[in-house]
Amino acid sequence: MIGDYAAKPEKLVIGLMSGTSLDGVDAAVVRIAGFGPDTKADLVRFYSRPYDDILRERLKRLCTREHSDVSQVCAMNFYMAELFADAAREAASEAGISLADIDLVASHGQTVWHIPADDPADEFGPRSTLQIGDLSVLAKLTGRLTVGDFRPADIAVGGQGAPLTPYGDYILFRSETVGRVVQNVGGIGNCAVLPAGGGPESVFAFDTGPGNMLIDQVVYSLSEGRLIYDEGGRWAREGRADEALLGELMRHPYFSQEPPKTTGRELFGPAYARAFMDRAREQGLGDADIVATATAFTARTIARGYRDFVFPRCAVGEVIITGGGAHNRTLLEMLSGLLPEQRVTNSRALGYDDDAKEAMIFAILGNDFMHGIANNLPSATGASRPTVMGKLALPW
Repeated sequence: MIGDYAAKPEKLVIGLMSGTSLDGVDAAVVRIAGFGPDTKADLVRFYSRPYDDILRERLKRLCTREHSDVSQVCAMNFYMAELFADAAREAASEAGISLADIDLVASHGQTVWHIPADDPADEFGPRSTLQIGDLSVLAKLTGRLTVGDFRPADIAVGGQGAPLTPYGDYILFRSETVGRVVQNVGGIGNCAVLPAGGGPESVFAFDTGPGNMLIDQVVYSLSEGRLIYDEGGRWAREGRADEALLGELMRHPYFSQEPPKTTGRELFGPAYARAFMDRAREQGLGDADIVATATAFTARTIARGYRDFVFPRCAVGEVIITGGGAHNRTLLEMLSGLLPEQRVTNSRALGYDDDAKEAMIFAILGNDFMHGIANNLPSATGASRPTVMGKLALPW
């Protein structure tokens, strides 16, 4: 079974991803040759299925201590698997390919909670992570070999289980001549630093802080649910960021914490957004100024992360923005102003779809699992050693 897969010189893999932004399921049909650092991956088709408002709000509530419960997590684990299976079918159909021709489905799942460090006050509180979208259900519904649940293996060998995409960033974006930072701006921002001419061991990475998460929540609240994001950064462009409030926000201890480090809705979710908006109202800020301040906050956390933890270690010539934030022109302009010595661009300029990158990378991670290749980067996650991440579910 695994041997038959590994023997094929070229495979068709569907990578599935839903991130902390909770905007939908991304599915990438990827043609893959080889494995490990020599992997060649070409996007055949990208499909995205947005969550409707009801599901998005249910997932937001699921990712909180206050509003979640075990019965909701149990049921949503199966529901999300059905949704992921539908996305895989649609992606294959739009590519003109039968699901029977797909060699592998590789799913990140939907993170509902992530604990990157042990809780010293709780003997039952080790570092841990939970992604839902059950693999067995996904395998049975698609009829394909299915790999997923990647993060726990890295945590089991001492890592934080994130960020995982730098491994794929190295494969897709490394350069012999230019030092690059690949900055994904999804719900959370995370960066992968690729020194010029370096090998996989030279890559380091960390979560920079909130990406679109705070901006999206603010826009949703201010528009009373009519908008779920600031398209193109238009609303932010109408306002002015408040320097005093930005100074307060930048004092959050996460930003001075040394990498490797990861974060999520546990720190920067709805409760944080509510506190931010309350403080902004106390300062007398109008709606556009609040959105501009949230956008500037994301830009400054990214730039500070580089200034404190990247530039002292590595010469960087290019910053490549991926994910939903790549479409926010106001955010990109802010970053360009904060990083005058670097060329700030997006992955499309290098031949990759800005939205498809993460789903592509999970296809790559799944392919390496099937070849028995270690697919984590200890320099990114803090793991004690390389390890093979993933679990296999059978369709029969």
